[in-house]
Amino acid sequence: TLECEKYACCPLPPYLEDSGCVIEDDDDDHTGRPLRDVCFHLLKLYSDRRYELNQLLDPRSVTADPLDYRLSWHLWEVLRALNYTHLFQQSRGVLNAGYAAQLESEGLWEWAVFVLLHEPDTQ
Repeated sequence: TLECEKYACCPLPPYLEDSGCVIEDDDDDHTGRPLRDVCFHLLKLYSDRRYELNQLLDPRSVTADPLDYRLSWHLWEVLRALNYTHLFQQSRGVLNAGYAAQLESEGLWEWAVFVLLHEPDTQ
């Protein structure tokens, strides 16, 4: 479809809302998928329990800082408590290590240890 035929813009993360519509085929990230708002991903997960969690937990679905894992980590813990377990081990490790590093850099090393205690793979 042509851009002029669209009746609504894609659900962008809040920090991109004022940038206008993004064409569906745009390659906004390194995976070839356009960025979407975290609420959009939650709705997709609600409609399909097997929806890919990597997209949902990508920090860029919430913030412009790709290394800000605060909401992503907490959201993952809530999803895990709801028995959503289909996140790759590597992605879990990135979430845990990224958030722990973020906390440690702020001087909150006790909380960084708490986050790392959530890693199921002890190695």
